[in-house]
Amino acid sequence: MTPQPHSPSTTAPAQGAAVELVLDVGPVAHGGHCVARHEGRVIFVRHAIPGEKVRARLTEAGESAKFWRADVVEVLAASPDRADHFWHAADSLRSWQHGHPPVGGAEFGHISLPRQRGLKSAVLAEQLQRLAGVERVPGGQDTGNLVEAVEGSGPEAGCGLDATYDAGTGLGWRTRASFSVTAGGKLGMHAHRSDHIIAVREMPLASDGINRLRLWDLDFQGIERVEVAAPSNGSRPLVLLAPAPGTSPKRLNAVASQLPDDVSVASFDPLTEEVRQLRGRMWVQESAAGHEYRVTGTGFWQIHRDAPGTLVGAVTEFLHSGGFLGPGSVVADLYAGAGLFTAPLADAVGETGSVLSVEGAPGTSRDARKNLHGAPQVEIVQGRVERVLRQKPRNFDALVLDPPRAGAGKAVVSQLVAAGPRAVAYVSCDPASFARDVGYFQQAGWSLAGLRAFDLYPHTHHLETVALLTPAR
Repeated sequence: MTPQPHSPSTTAPAQGAAVELVLDVGPVAHGGHCVARHEGRVIFVRHAIPGEKVRARLTEAGESAKFWRADVVEVLAASPDRADHFWHAADSLRSWQHGHPPVGGAEFGHISLPRQRGLKSAVLAEQLQRLAGVERVPGGQDTGNLVEAVEGSGPEAGCGLDATYDAGTGLGWRTRASFSVTAGGKLGMHAHRSDHIIAVREMPLASDGINRLRLWDLDFQGIERVEVAAPSNGSRPLVLLAPAPGTSPKRLNAVASQLPDDVSVASFDPLTEEVRQLRGRMWVQESAAGHEYRVTGTGFWQIHRDAPGTLVGAVTEFLHSGGFLGPGSVVADLYAGAGLFTAPLADAVGETGSVLSVEGAPGTSRDARKNLHGAPQVEIVQGRVERVLRQKPRNFDALVLDPPRAGAGKAVVSQLVAAGPRAVAYVSCDPASFARDVGYFQQAGWSLAGLRAFDLYPHTHHLETVALLTPAR
């Protein structure tokens, strides 16, 4: 579409009207956008880079709104870090030229990888300073370079791994992906903060194990969501289908029949997470840190092929180097999932130590029992973290904390502090909830003793953080 003239008015656009503004782009903000201002009003702009001058299309605006949102449609003065977007469907400039918004999931794809990591570092540093009062990170790290590139080649090199991940381009790393379905039954993805679904015919961030299924060639009529997991160790992929209300078993089987015979297919209910077999098995076999893990249905597993090994390495290094983990240690793995951290912790404590593994989801907890059945030093409990810690008080040497995106929260942090461990290794996928929780620990007299951050989601605004927290001595 032809860019419209700059509008000098702050009046909200009429419903359905397209309003575009010329903006000077300010600093990056948490959430994948940058901050700009127009006549005093804050506008969160996606697909920009700090320092640029752009023409942006308002996507959310209201006269009483505290801020507006916008997508870049034209770059008037580009940053030297701007790159050609690798994915047409996620390219804001190209998408709006064709009259529709871009898909979400690659909102940093127009930025060079080093600058992406710099922006993520800035967000992490700002959140820690604002929410936890942390002015200097442990070890005197440069706050502009907190986020590390991940250059690994998979958990077990040479053992049938999908070798498509390229750390130099940041593509091919996803071993899991989630898709919507268009009204015509084609694979699609949502635009950011929108019900609008855009058909896709490629997924450059996904591994070859996902892309070679060519899901975009299939007819998904009667299906609302498609989830796919293709383990990087080359084991059997799993496709999960969320049927629309009223979809018949016959139709589900017809969709499943379009997939190759060596692919497992199951249906699932997104609300209850109940999984039903259609063909093959209802789980995938993952490999990490020298262990095999069964992960059922929609059970959680890190989506970057190198994330499990990277995170296990960071956690165990912090705990080993601080003297909090070794033969005979008493530790707990909280929000333990299928046991990613539990298994290497069990190796470290040996038969004379103990590991308490706590997970709230019943299905995932069952996976952990299967995965750790040969480790007598591990006790697996399904339930809420704070309740289990009250019921099973111990003199913990260390706790490993890997909560969901919302973080642990004040009540859980208080319970962790009350448990009296010598250290907590905190794994987080959200810098805001992480910084908030660090603040709670500090209020209880604890300190941030170690910090590492990893770029495990290239071309997105997401990052993963591993921290070591210790009580005042």
